[in-house]
Amino acid sequence: MLDESDGKMAAALLQMSCLYRGTLAVRATGIRTLIPGIVPAQFRAFSVRREPEVGENPFYEKYRDKIQKLRSSKPKKYEARLENRHEARREALGQSKQEEQEGEQEVKQQVKQQVKQQLENTDRMAASAASTQNKTLGSIFNMETIRDKTGEEIAALWMKFYSTKDTVSAVIPAQIYELIFSRSQTCQMFLYALPQEDGYEFFVGQWSGHELHFTSLANVQTLGENAPSQLILCHYPDLKEEKGLVLMTAELDPKFITVHHAQCLANQVKLFYGTRREETYRLVETFNHRPADFRHTSVLAELERSGLGPAAEPTGS
Repeated sequence: MLDESDGKMAAALLQMSCLYRGTLAVRATGIRTLIPGIVPAQFRAFSVRREPEVGENPFYEKYRDKIQKLRSSKPKKYEARLENRHEARREALGQSKQEEQEGEQEVKQQVKQQVKQQLENTDRMAASAASTQNKTLGSIFNMETIRDKTGEEIAALWMKFYSTKDTVSAVIPAQIYELIFSRSQTCQMFLYALPQEDGYEFFVGQWSGHELHFTSLANVQTLGENAPSQLILCHYPDLKEEKGLVLMTAELDPKFITVHHAQCLANQVKLFYGTRREETYRLVETFNHRPADFRHTSVLAELERSGLGPAAEPTGS
């Protein structure tokens, strides 16, 4: 039967084995910055534990004499209490380990479901992108019926055709599109900011020929090069030389992006790639060729300056 002091001493022995020794922050290997200057460095925290010395226990000084006396006079009893301490420690660690494993399994299941959904979206949008690449202006318009029409008449027909569809469309003057396209050859990517109620959502736009593919920055961070296109702006330069215009329409995933948001991103393409203002286009050059100097806040400032910020109303091209 233990007296009160023996009970406190046993508690002191038990506490020695349960002292926690903090955490260590280590940069996780295999994680790279997908968008330089935007994606923050990621860290993983590891628990660091070690067996404390008896003398480190805060109760040691108070019970040192009794511990030493018990150890010398009743070594078997001392060893038994040490064994009980280890057993209690093993039970505590076992329970903690089980809870940790259950938590990890739950997180893994959630991640698995998210990845499955993203991959399904990737397959669907990849099929959409393939159909878009194979689509020609002749598959939309009867080229024979518009051959004798003026550029203004063709533009009116194009905008009327898409006015009842859940997408965006535009008629771009040939000179402006030539500037946009020539810049897309040397600066294929840019970071766009989509105004939301509580701030901005960032999208990455990447040119592929006469198509401009958009996906959210969150997708890029999660899936990298497998991130699905959520919006594709398709440009048709077939009439550029003869009629002096380029026709544009879009393929979008309505689950992730609205027509209003698609229009906002399309307007930003003209703002950043079709501008004559050097300070504005310099942001695109910096993003592509000097990423370490790029600041996403500069994009937000330019949107505010141009009127395409959160207060902007939906507009046509």
